[in-house]
Amino acid sequence: MKQFTVILFLFISFLSSSAQTNGNYTIVIHGGAGTILKKNMPAEKEAAYKAKLREALLVGDAILKKGGTCLDAVEHVIHVLEDSPLFNAGKGAVFTYEGHNELDASIMYGGDLNAGAVAGVRDIKNPISAARKVMEKSAHVMLSGEGASLFAKEQELEIVNPNYFHTKKRKESLKQLQNNKRKPTQNDKHGTVGCVVLDSYGNLAAGTSTGGMTNKRYGRIGDSPVIGAGTYANNNTCAVSCTGHGEYFIRLAVARDISAQMEYLDQSVQESSANEIKKLTDLKGTGGVIAVDKQGNVAMEFNTAGMFRGYIKSNGESYIGLYSNN
Repeated sequence: MKQFTVILFLFISFLSSSAQTNGNYTIVIHGGAGTILKKNMPAEKEAAYKAKLREALLVGDAILKKGGTCLDAVEHVIHVLEDSPLFNAGKGAVFTYEGHNELDASIMYGGDLNAGAVAGVRDIKNPISAARKVMEKSAHVMLSGEGASLFAKEQELEIVNPNYFHTKKRKESLKQLQNNKRKPTQNDKHGTVGCVVLDSYGNLAAGTSTGGMTNKRYGRIGDSPVIGAGTYANNNTCAVSCTGHGEYFIRLAVARDISAQMEYLDQSVQESSANEIKKLTDLKGTGGVIAVDKQGNVAMEFNTAGMFRGYIKSNGESYIGLYSNN
């Protein structure tokens, strides 16, 4: 019944919105927040991060320019970031204490508040696509572990050998932590990719994907697959994706709270995002958020030394930043 209702809603939305497209859209992305300092960033690595962020934005831009939907843009933008070893999602995911890569993702559509998520998966190449399938093809919001993988196989998503996600850099980081060769840093607790989109039909969507926390144990799940904590979208307010120390984002219900401040206090997306980061800071949590409202206004707030971030708009305006002062 849910599947039929979703299909009917999307069909009706398409018919009603196709005549109302205004050609204006906005895409905002992040690739994680943490101790990102220019003095520690080799020029070639900085260029690589900027190039990949730009590539992701241009993929989304091409979709929306052709009249594509916010959900299509979110999914395919995040594919670019999941497929890159530069970020803690998909191919570049960090390792758990046991030496596995366990991936989480979620997606939400602001038109009807439908959402989907997967958690603790080890063999789905692009978890964001699995999250979208959960949203559109199941009666549930979140699936986890082996059940999520089975569902993904039934939906004919690409399944890979778990070794696909392994990277030398992430393995070495795990070894250093476990051998007490260094202390944990923000970057061990952070590292997520996300995308929020306002499309030309006036619809909002948000998506988030992550490999979680380095050296995590006991099947730990952070905020990224939790609707209202790491991801939220509502056509009446905004779309939000978060990155940071997930336990704090869950406790504050950060993504939903930004939307709620806009709805109940009549605040701007910038004010609400800044307020939420202040709350995070007061709890001694760290991280950042990206958001876009129904007018296309952008917020990119964080309390760390940097956050990989950027946006592009239909009018050609664009931006890519890595550090706190750029």
